[in-house]
Amino acid sequence: MTAAVLYGKQDVRIERVEVPAIGDGDVLVRVRAALTCGTDAKVYRRGYHARMIVPPSVFGHELAGEIVAVGGDVQGFAPGMRVVAANSAPCQSCFYCRRHQENLCENLLFINGAYAEYIRIPEQIVRHNLLEIPGHVSFRHAALIEPLACVLHGLEETGVQRHDTVAVIGTGPIGLMFVRMAKLRGAYVIAIGRRINRLRTAADMGADVVIDAAETPDIVEAVRVLSNEGRGADRVVEAVGQPESWEQAIRMVRPGGTVNAFGGCPSQTKIQLDADLLHYSEITVKGTFHHTPRMVKLALRLVADGAIDVDALVTREAPLAQLPGVLEAMMGKNGAMKTAILP
Repeated sequence: MTAAVLYGKQDVRIERVEVPAIGDGDVLVRVRAALTCGTDAKVYRRGYHARMIVPPSVFGHELAGEIVAVGGDVQGFAPGMRVVAANSAPCQSCFYCRRHQENLCENLLFINGAYAEYIRIPEQIVRHNLLEIPGHVSFRHAALIEPLACVLHGLEETGVQRHDTVAVIGTGPIGLMFVRMAKLRGAYVIAIGRRINRLRTAADMGADVVIDAAETPDIVEAVRVLSNEGRGADRVVEAVGQPESWEQAIRMVRPGGTVNAFGGCPSQTKIQLDADLLHYSEITVKGTFHHTPRMVKLALRLVADGAIDVDALVTREAPLAQLPGVLEAMMGKNGAMKTAILP
């Protein structure tokens, strides 16, 4: 089969490799759509991901397709079924799984290889995070459920409630999904970004106010003016992954509010915290990572119900041969938000 193989920093090659063999509990899926994402761009730029991929390795993790073969022990799935697989699954038996924190599973199993004609879905994912796609949902739309599930987990952990003022820093695909999901919860949403076209998309997704960070001298003050009579936002989500915006998020939340440092910064990054502000204002600062099987199922249901405009996030399609160029473009300022790679 044809597949994209990551060899190192900015080194992805389209090659012929063997179709993966499957075991008794596995499923072989023909990939019909694989979406690019910011994590892929980071992996491409850095040449590795400490938890997800060690080169050389097949690449990509947001996918939907159809089953072409199942192992002898597989139940509930058969060749010809249209399915979407999350990029991981928990063991459901470790310390964290027993405490309903499956995203922190000590035996969390990741897969890569979505940028290929076929991918093996291992037994652990087949059991917990492989879902049939409803007939009216396209492969391209179904493939969005993995990042959407991460957003849903983050939103729940941030404690967003109806009538909260929620500030979202970042208008990439993740930030825009936070905008939409917070609005569906009945929040008053402030979106902060630097690209006019994405701020327009944020408004289309339901943002009540958009702030152009490139044209706003003090975004912290701008958010505070708009929030709770100057007290600050109830919840702030940082969806960029920059230490300076983490610090801005902490300064723009109200006393007693919650900051979700969702955007992952590079390893060894340090930020400065105002100890008085944190202590006397009782601010909660937390990060959230990944997703759980419950959120994966919820994400598919929301996509199937049309609760999010997938086409506003997946803005173009490209064949597998063009993937290296697509990844290069993603590192620039004008790259598409998400591209559906069609093997």
